[in-house]
Amino acid sequence: MSTINKFNSPIKKIGQQLTRPECVLTNAKGEIYVSDFRGGITQINPDGSQVFYGGEYPGFGLLQTNGFAMLKDGSFLIAHLGADKGGIFRLKRDNSIEAFLLEIDGEALPPSNFVYLDQQNRIWITVSTRTQPRAAAYKPTCNDGFIILIDQHGARIVADGLGYTNECWVNPEGTELYANATFSRELLKFDIAPNGDLCNQTVVCKFAEGTFPDGLTRDTQGNFWVTSIVSNRVIKVSENGEQELMLEISDDQHVNKAEAAFQNLTMGRPHLDNNPAELKNISSLAFAGAGLNKIILGCLLDKQIYQLGTEFTGVKPAHWYF
Repeated sequence: MSTINKFNSPIKKIGQQLTRPECVLTNAKGEIYVSDFRGGITQINPDGSQVFYGGEYPGFGLLQTNGFAMLKDGSFLIAHLGADKGGIFRLKRDNSIEAFLLEIDGEALPPSNFVYLDQQNRIWITVSTRTQPRAAAYKPTCNDGFIILIDQHGARIVADGLGYTNECWVNPEGTELYANATFSRELLKFDIAPNGDLCNQTVVCKFAEGTFPDGLTRDTQGNFWVTSIVSNRVIKVSENGEQELMLEISDDQHVNKAEAAFQNLTMGRPHLDNNPAELKNISSLAFAGAGLNKIILGCLLDKQIYQLGTEFTGVKPAHWYF
């Protein structure tokens, strides 16, 4: 068992009976929103009460929400991570659901990973892989992930050939996009051209054995914050790519087994769907609290999410005052 906690803060559990709370968002009201595989989003209020929004969409069934964004009108854009179907849907708080983007370049969207709203009101979408089933892409050779931009010119692919694209983050000025590539184990940087195209792709850093980058955000001090599935790691990455392991609560045997499978190209769902550690496969990360000095961690396997205090201050997301 590996246990590292440089936050000097106890880990608090939040929420009750959540269903695969992979992605987390926070706002200035103290509300926490989490993805919910029952077909939508669960809102956790400061007093601990919960509200579920969601349901079914014809032909898709319950929307299996992975990443999502919150819009100014209070609705959500959710990425559907179905077994073989993807797409982005708008979910309103009256539980009505409408299709937002179901295809790109004339082809149906594969199972979709993440939706991000930037300060310029643009929508960014990541699709991890075109491979079916997607577990067949849990390999260092994966290179068919892509990023979609939706702006005033419509929807288009602006980056392709990526190693299992996961969460992304755009700087407040709207000039740079960063993205985690889970199975090429990279934090990538792109410049955003005036027309929205992504260019000048570079690698901020590559991650070592046992790290599979998933969640991504940034603090006001210029550090990136990356979560790792399987190994339950939170890594602080400086602007020049230097890494510091801030949190790890993992089962060494499980991590070693997953790493061996990754290296011999046999990694699959059991390595993600089973985790004997106390933290149940952490995934997303968001800063929370009035001072943006708390960290909320989503996870793939628990029925609750996790909170820690921190000396760092998060950058306010575009939806902070929504």
